[in-house]
Amino acid sequence: MDKPEPRTEIIAETKNYIAWKAEEPDGETTFHLELGAVTLHFFQEEWQEFKDLVKKL
Repeated sequence: MDKPEPRTEIIAETKNYIAWKAEEPDGETTFHLELGAVTLHFFQEEWQEFKDLVKKL
């Protein structure tokens, strides 16, 4: 039996960076930042806190 794939959507993108989200088969939404060689993964609550932090910069 094939495992369902998450549905992904690009939130924002530049030449070197990308932010995207994935709606996982279990109903959880995860957020991902690809910053060159580093990728950060966030759950919904963490993503909101990160956005709050960025607004304060």
